[in-house]
Amino acid sequence: METILKSEITCPDCGHKKVEDMPTNACQFFYECENCKTVLKPNEGDCCVFCSYGTIACPPIQEGNSCC
Repeated sequence: METILKSEITCPDCGHKKVEDMPTNACQFFYECENCKTVLKPNEGDCCVFCSYGTIACPPIQEGNSCC
């Protein structure tokens, strides 16, 4: 299975969506919505913003590993 490196993040506050590149060497704990400037943090139990707000989980989770 090929690891997908792009995920569409949806801001829970304003609904803005943007496709972003996911880092492969670190978790992304914070993400600022370019529309409303809300700083997103992972939901409890998720390792990063892509796992909480993205359409695709982060690369380590896709590969069956633990994240960070």
